[in-house]
Amino acid sequence: MTGRIIPALLRGINVALWFVSERGKFTLGVEHEIGVDRKPLWGRTRQGISVLKSIAGSLIAFTISLFITAQTVDAGERQRLGYGRLMTNDYFGDGKDRWRTGAWTSSRIWGGDWNGQRPGAFGDLVELRLSSEILAPDNLTRASAGDRPYAGALSIGAHTHFTWQGFDAALGADLVVIGADSGLGSFQRAVHKVLGVRKPSQATLDGQIGNGVHPTVVAELGRDLALMPRLHLRPFLEGRAGVETMVRAGIDLTFGTVGTGELLVRESVTGHRYRVIRNDANSGFSFLLGVDMAHVTDSTYLPEDRGYELTQSRDRVRAGMHWQGQRATAFYGLTYLGEEFKAQKSGQVVGSVSVNFSF
Repeated sequence: MTGRIIPALLRGINVALWFVSERGKFTLGVEHEIGVDRKPLWGRTRQGISVLKSIAGSLIAFTISLFITAQTVDAGERQRLGYGRLMTNDYFGDGKDRWRTGAWTSSRIWGGDWNGQRPGAFGDLVELRLSSEILAPDNLTRASAGDRPYAGALSIGAHTHFTWQGFDAALGADLVVIGADSGLGSFQRAVHKVLGVRKPSQATLDGQIGNGVHPTVVAELGRDLALMPRLHLRPFLEGRAGVETMVRAGIDLTFGTVGTGELLVRESVTGHRYRVIRNDANSGFSFLLGVDMAHVTDSTYLPEDRGYELTQSRDRVRAGMHWQGQRATAFYGLTYLGEEFKAQKSGQVVGSVSVNFSF
């Protein structure tokens, strides 16, 4: 273990120092202002947010370097253990094509043999996570004054899953690419044109969030509590710093055996947990309910300098169903997303879908 961690620490420190030394130049989308009087460090101040983003930049450099080192050292022992994905779209929900309008996430996991629970060592189980998301105003063709700006986001990240002090832990980092350079605005216009539905106007795309690359760190702690043989409660805490900075607390309630002895990964938009390492022996259905609340201190998608004021809390309520058959699996879930900014006139309902076939 020491032979893997020490080189990783040295690489991580070197890369982190490079991030710090580049302050004021180009630091992966982190903005710095020099010679400006500011309020106290923490809270929704530019200095506090800048410091958090600098920390996120250093942590993402360290995390990725650690994973690269672990992957290189143990390449002969590691194997691909699973793959999972989840598509979220308001077309599967309230059908109104607005705000958190669409997202796609996929995960690939590598590690040693899976015995039904997370390993005890950090970095033994490595996840590569790819995702995309489109955020849009209520009216794609003519956005109302004060409505959220259009934004397209692509991300790639490395995460690890392990046990710590009796808790299920997850820690990782993502690079989030935002703006016209993501190509998602043009992609949505092309898809909507083919489908014959309303597409974002050029004016809407011209007002989208500008190009940038934002390092983001994500951490979660949770624990499964067996209430009955087929009923489990899972409280969890989550923290994010980067493209959006927040702390979140919630619970998930699952009834059924599908998902038992598996690795499930939490999707960022809805909070649904999708199956990545599966136990095909557990056939049938599992039903789930979940609720969580977040306090958000900063959001690149709702910039303060454009006049957006974040809500005091960001709430989610979700319900879903996993199904496991002999040669196929499926998931469908609905999520209510509460208001994210004070000018947002209501919440929204999005749907999430995943279908897999084995041949």
